[in-house]
This record gives sequence, structure tokens and C-alpha cells, in this order.
Amino acid sequence: MTTSLLTLAYNAADDKKAEDIVVLNMEGVSIIADQFVICHANSERQVQSIAREIADQASKAGYAVKRLEGFDLGRWILVDLGDVVVHVFHKDERGYYNLEKHWGDAPFLEMADKE
Repeated sequence: MTTSLLTLAYNAADDKKAEDIVVLNMEGVSIIADQFVICHANSERQVQSIAREIADQASKAGYAVKRLEGFDLGRWILVDLGDVVVHVFHKDERGYYNLEKHWGDAPFLEMADKE
């Protein structure tokens, strides 16, 4: 179930033209989630559009959207889907927070098989 949820979230971000999408495998690294999806966009409006698409696609597929934080500002939106947490950043915020470095123990997952 997590794999299909991960693919759904990744593809929804990609469909809305999210940039530099990476997936961190958080299993054994953090109890927060099994995977983090991290991406960014160039405007608050696009950040909101990406987050909305991820939440909408997850809901349509029957997954619960546990939390959607930061939507109004559109600078860093967290979409909590349970096992998968998606971080959608404004490009200016992504480098500042640098989650990839913060969670440096987490290996990257390749999403070459996205469908």
C-alpha cells in the first residue's frame, strides 16, 4: 500500500511540474514516516497547486490526508499522508531548510518506475 501511495504522491507532484523531486527512505531513520517526498516550485501559487493535487489524488484513491500544514502561506506545505509525508517548498525556502542534509542518514529512493 505504501508503494502505491508513494507513487501516487510522486506522480501528482510531477504532473503539476514540481521541480527536483526526491524521495528519502525514512524507514529505520525516523518514526515520522516511511518515506519523505521533497520538491519545490517557483511561486506560492504553484506550491499550493502541487500540494492540492497531491491531497486530491490521495483522497480520490481512498487514502486519508492526515494533515495539510502551511497551505495559506505557500512557502512550505506539508502533506501528511501517514506512511508518506510530502514537503512542497517554495524554491527560496528549500535551500534554507535543506531537509535532504538534515535527514542525511536517509537513503534516496529512485522513482524510475513511476507510472
